[in-house]
Amino acid sequence: MSYKHNRLQQLRGFCCAARMQSISKAAQQLQLSQPSVSLQIQALEQDLGVQLFERRGPRIRLTPDGEQLVEMARPLVEGFDSLEAEFAAKRDGMDGGTIRVAAGGSTLQYILPPFVNRFIHDYPQIDLQLHNVTGKTGLARLRSGEVDLAIGPMPDIPQDIEFRPFVVCDPILITSLDHPLARRKRIDLRAIAKYPMILPPREQSTYGVVEKVFAENSLQTDVRLEVGGYDIIKTYVALGLGISIVMSHCLTGDEKLHTARMRRWLPQRSYGLVLRRGQAIPPHLRQFIHTLCPGATPSEARN
Repeated sequence: MSYKHNRLQQLRGFCCAARMQSISKAAQQLQLSQPSVSLQIQALEQDLGVQLFERRGPRIRLTPDGEQLVEMARPLVEGFDSLEAEFAAKRDGMDGGTIRVAAGGSTLQYILPPFVNRFIHDYPQIDLQLHNVTGKTGLARLRSGEVDLAIGPMPDIPQDIEFRPFVVCDPILITSLDHPLARRKRIDLRAIAKYPMILPPREQSTYGVVEKVFAENSLQTDVRLEVGGYDIIKTYVALGLGISIVMSHCLTGDEKLHTARMRRWLPQRSYGLVLRRGQAIPPHLRQFIHTLCPGATPSEARN
């Protein structure tokens, strides 16, 4: 019955599960057990008399009622979760400060704009500096103290690093509209391997993931072009110069491309905030972290 009467806890679990599209990932981010988050959502569904998610194995998808509720609940949850940071900022006199953020080009272009827009609107007195660098360079600058925060994917998390995901993206195959694969109802890795590919440079994570998955299935990839930037990749694919596998966050739906989900063969990718474990979190940085990921509680901020 405690779940039934704690509406905020229910809504927090529900909103996090909706954002992560997974109850287990929501539980990990909220630092709760998976049964606890499931009970929160079940209690909320029973109280409201609606079904909030369609459950398909480990994956969940919002129902129309769920979409309506998350639109109403998210501002309430985020406002409550940011209350402590906002209070601390006002208490400590957060009149200014500088936040240096390292992120890759696709993260800066597709993931961060709404968060940055919200933060700058709410805190115009804070100097927010965005550094366009690769993941390895961003991690090195974070460790050296040249930046305060890095943002992006992190498949392998070092012991000295704390990673808090806030966006999950699916792998998507893109082809030109008249490509032979666009006419197939079912597409597998063997069919994809027959055609030349256009991928980001090999030092980026997408190239390595694609190469690894194909190799594990005893297939070779014919990488015709290595191109930096998803917009350029989409342009060349639309021209019929090759096919590609990109992440869903870079697709707006307005492209003249054929798309097919590849989640059955390739892993999803989580984008999140990257911090040095135990680093000092001043009020202005804490508020930026809460803007990105309201449920995040970096180790230093818990003290």
